[in-house]
Amino acid sequence: MNIDFAALLGKSPNPYMVMDPELRLVWVNDAYLGATMREREDIIGKTLFDAFPSDPATESYRLLDDSLQRVLRTGQVDELALIRYDITAPDGGMQTHYWSATHTPLLDDAGAVKLILQHTVDVTELQELRQHRKQADLIRRAEKVQSRNVTLVRESRRLTEFFDQAPGFVAVLGGPGHVFEMANTAYLDLVGRRDILGKAVEESLPEVVEQGFIEVLDHVYRSGEPYIGRREKVMLNTADNDAGEIRYLNFIFQPCLNPENEISGIIIQGYDITEEVAFEERQDLLINELQHRVKNTIAVVHALAKQTFRSVPAASSAVEQFSARLSALAAAHGLLTEGSWRPTSLRSLLRATLGASLGDLTGRIGMDGPDHLLDPETALGLTMTVHELATNAVKYGSLSVEDGTVAIDWSVESAGDDDIVHLTWQESGGPPVAEPEHKGFGTRLIERGSHSGGEAEVTMEFRPGGLKCSLAIHVPKDPQSAEHGRPFAKFKKSG
Repeated sequence: MNIDFAALLGKSPNPYMVMDPELRLVWVNDAYLGATMREREDIIGKTLFDAFPSDPATESYRLLDDSLQRVLRTGQVDELALIRYDITAPDGGMQTHYWSATHTPLLDDAGAVKLILQHTVDVTELQELRQHRKQADLIRRAEKVQSRNVTLVRESRRLTEFFDQAPGFVAVLGGPGHVFEMANTAYLDLVGRRDILGKAVEESLPEVVEQGFIEVLDHVYRSGEPYIGRREKVMLNTADNDAGEIRYLNFIFQPCLNPENEISGIIIQGYDITEEVAFEERQDLLINELQHRVKNTIAVVHALAKQTFRSVPAASSAVEQFSARLSALAAAHGLLTEGSWRPTSLRSLLRATLGASLGDLTGRIGMDGPDHLLDPETALGLTMTVHELATNAVKYGSLSVEDGTVAIDWSVESAGDDDIVHLTWQESGGPPVAEPEHKGFGTRLIERGSHSGGEAEVTMEFRPGGLKCSLAIHVPKDPQSAEHGRPFAKFKKSG
């Protein structure tokens, strides 16, 4: 059966065109004419690039020419999946078109390319649809970016508000010249100036230059080592006082790094503790005044006791004991005063009390236990108890002979909101011990403890080898918050 392929392709709805090896158009079907908006007589006999002119320097020309040259050179089919090739419209203007083309060679008997069949599809609408989709995606991405930008702006504003409302003063210095880049309200209030941003520290705060702070900033910037100032005395000029005002500050100069891990500036952060320092100075003054008055009072009481009992027969021993107790109380009071009536060290308290009570005999006292803080009232109560134990040891116990010793051991037990200090006074090497038939004031004082201290349990064992006194003292985990007026002792006796 003979088939007229020219007639068949001519009726095809798909655009077809045939070229000779010189790329002259020798045949086209109606669909091709419709796709290219041309008349047959206008393009038959012309080369492809004469029929559809294009600048040889453009990518469109190069892609199409390279495809055709490959077909001529290899005799193989070549495809252009997508090529933009603009063509002239009937009105003379240029229209943008996208094409998909297949170039199929027709060979002669010698295998040379005799003709090239081009199957061309106009995919402009499809490409535009793709472009619209890309644009839509771009818009969606832009909307997401915009949303993120809005969030970042909001977060940046919140961080700026937090920075400005920080309770401590904060400033950011940039570069080796230490230029103010940021400063919160607290910092501006501290330095008493509002126009420092964009200026160097040396220009904005000239009074700190002579105080050495520029040198400190230079060292931090060069070395990368932070500088911490504690209770630093700083003189600052203010709008109300050009002569300068003394402030006490706790602060840190902290180097900050850029993404390349290089020092780019310094963050200043700290607190103004001027009022705190002033309060402590007033407190120290009052405590020193109190200490002075207490010493005077104890001296007066001591003198009154001597004068009162001077004419009482056999009263010298009692006066001596009374004076010793006053001395122990004065020693404990002095130790607490040195600490501004804050919690005091158990070990330091024992040393001070025993030193006042025993003098050179303290070398025969052994102490072993972890240091612990006692609130002031518990410390006073323990002072009186230890003094009485030491006095009795000198008079009747192990310290009344040359070889006698005393061992003081203690440990700390956690018990809910309190700690329990278990302290043991153990005498050895002294004369045999028996429970006294009549209790003196000192023994009763030990048994009762002091009513100014914390809750405790006291156990006294009158062993033949030496007195053993055990105390279980309840102290707050935070001695500074100790309640006042709690009974010091609950007495237990074991014979």
